[in-house]
Amino acid sequence: MIKLVTDSSCNLPASLIQGEDLSIVPLAIQFGNDTYLEDVTIDRDTFYRKIEELGIIPTTSQPSPAHFVEIYKKNAAEGHETLVITVTSKHSGTYNSALLAKSLTPQAKVEVWDSLSCSMGTGFQVLEALKASKQGKSIAEIKERLAEIRERIHITLTPATLKYLRMSGRVGILQTTLATALQLKPIIEIREGTLELTKKIRSRTRAVQQLITILGEQVGRENPINLAVVHGHALEEGKELLKRVKQEFNCRTAVLEEMVSSLAVHGGPGLLALIAYRV
Repeated sequence: MIKLVTDSSCNLPASLIQGEDLSIVPLAIQFGNDTYLEDVTIDRDTFYRKIEELGIIPTTSQPSPAHFVEIYKKNAAEGHETLVITVTSKHSGTYNSALLAKSLTPQAKVEVWDSLSCSMGTGFQVLEALKASKQGKSIAEIKERLAEIRERIHITLTPATLKYLRMSGRVGILQTTLATALQLKPIIEIREGTLELTKKIRSRTRAVQQLITILGEQVGRENPINLAVVHGHALEEGKELLKRVKQEFNCRTAVLEEMVSSLAVHGGPGLLALIAYRV
């Protein structure tokens, strides 16, 4: 039997994985000397409250190899194979932690998959892997399917401010400084696992419309798609965006979810993202 493992940045809603045989390894959120495990010892409301109270932006760190080793050993002892699906290796060391753990557990049969994505871009791949595993597919067959999905996943987002991305080094300092000075609203896309600042828009309203326009160019308005609207502590805007895309696109699956803390650290409050792929 194949056991699925992912990390907490996958952003999967609890409603989609309830009852699933899935291990989720938490990333660490660090406020000064205090370290918390994402969605285990700190929830998202507390995360934003601490930012306001402390006036600092926390840092994040990937899970230690030990977290993965424990799971690999348990699965191997029970006679199972393990498939790990992680956040993009271009912006996190989680993939390397999972690989190092594999080298430390030679008795276990483990494969580690780089989603080259984040948030529900990773989450959708996890869901596909769970579905394929239930169908009795081998790890090789599941990886072949994931490669197809990974190629088709599109992520476009607009943060309310570039301050967080600039401070975390996720987007170039010169580009973000200029856009901030001109009070432009950025459009960012994830391409081959890397965040790229692709457009600068004059207003928030136009930036949100640009998300929809780009989605139409990427997946088409008639093709059936799986889609997620992910927001950074901006529920009402997220609801409105979901309503619009459901009206304008052929959504087979459409979910709304708050951005996990380990990613909100970089995007900040007010972020809106569209994540989708053709079914």
